[in-house]
Amino acid sequence: MKTAYTCFCTDVIHEGHLNIVNEAKKYGRVIIGALSDKALIRYNKFPTVSQEERVKLYRSLDGVDEVVIQDDMLYDDVISLIKPDFVVHGDNWVTGPEKTIRNHVEELVKAYGGQVIDVPYTYTEKVRKIDLQLREKLAMPEYRRKRLRDLLKMTPIVKAMEAHSGLTGLIVEKTVVECDGKLDQFDAMWISSLCDSTAKGKPDIELVDMTSRFRTIEDITEVTTKPIIFDGDTGGLTEHFVYTVRTLERLGVSAVIIEDKKGLKKNSLFGTDVEQTQASIEEFSAKISAGKKAQLTDDFMIIARIESLILEKGMEDALERARAFVSAGADGIMIHSRKKDPAEIIEFCDKFRAENKTTPIVVVPSSFNTITENELAEHGVNIVIYANQLTRSAFPAMQKTAEDILKYHRAKEVDDRLMPINQIITLIDEI
Repeated sequence: MKTAYTCFCTDVIHEGHLNIVNEAKKYGRVIIGALSDKALIRYNKFPTVSQEERVKLYRSLDGVDEVVIQDDMLYDDVISLIKPDFVVHGDNWVTGPEKTIRNHVEELVKAYGGQVIDVPYTYTEKVRKIDLQLREKLAMPEYRRKRLRDLLKMTPIVKAMEAHSGLTGLIVEKTVVECDGKLDQFDAMWISSLCDSTAKGKPDIELVDMTSRFRTIEDITEVTTKPIIFDGDTGGLTEHFVYTVRTLERLGVSAVIIEDKKGLKKNSLFGTDVEQTQASIEEFSAKISAGKKAQLTDDFMIIARIESLILEKGMEDALERARAFVSAGADGIMIHSRKKDPAEIIEFCDKFRAENKTTPIVVVPSSFNTITENELAEHGVNIVIYANQLTRSAFPAMQKTAEDILKYHRAKEVDDRLMPINQIITLIDEI
């Protein structure tokens, strides 16, 4: 008997999935692949139920003969094992980024005479409502907050891009590209104090208060589902930081990064060109400990950012601080540099990893931007943050547009470099 294979990555079965099963039955014995947690997370389909529960759900469907685990979103593992005669999928993968997956699957099955069957995608009000409910569930704090820890367990390196508004959050959430035959996307969002302040036209000196910055988080969490890493600057007074931790947990933020400086905050890219005061190891360790005691969940992370290399205090000072901050309870270490050569970052990572194999390392390659994510991962880096690139790319484009409208006294000359407004609003989901 011939075999029809389809892959599911859903926590909720609706008529669209049942239609796929019914179509598959026409071609032979039906096998469903349950996309594994690891593959789901890389595919931006964070599960809300366990892998075992999904398998049990799929097995309960009428007409399903077998359920297997699919570990590769490109289907290589299951196709080499099962060699299905037919791979059945909704036709939503005929266009867009998922076309890469379809093309790859088609090549695999054609090698032995198999066939891809594209089933018209089911668009109904009921299906749309279920999809919306699932997306809303994914956005809930108790689901979102734990995703960074899940990613750290399951991916070689977590890629975070800055977001400072609902719209930039949607760009980070929905941007998917095909690269070397695979789909790639950002894993998390970085809410930068620099970009948040800049968007409000304020200097980056902790002038924008936490109430305002929490509002930015809410704007982003309302329309996205990916985990959030929050730039907590110095953390402020320890007595205030404990309240910040509680609020961030409640909002569903996965992690806060605080830097070991005190006094009036100045952006690290100024280095020693401006007066900056580094907190003592004892002071900053106490702040970390207080924050860890205040948090209520095991999901939330406090990451210590070390400014020793920025302030030219030396490698040994950075490593001493890293050891102390981990002992104080820090869930990760961020090491920063403003040099264009990544050598000192690599040296720190190698030396820290030699004595600590597990604590996550975070880097922000704004200055040392020639090094790749894979190269950083080889030296033990777990999270790479692209901290301000969206803001920096938007500003010159907007400024040039404003100048040209003033110059030509009309908008025609700028029109060819503007994205049509209907393309922008397609990012925004309607209820």
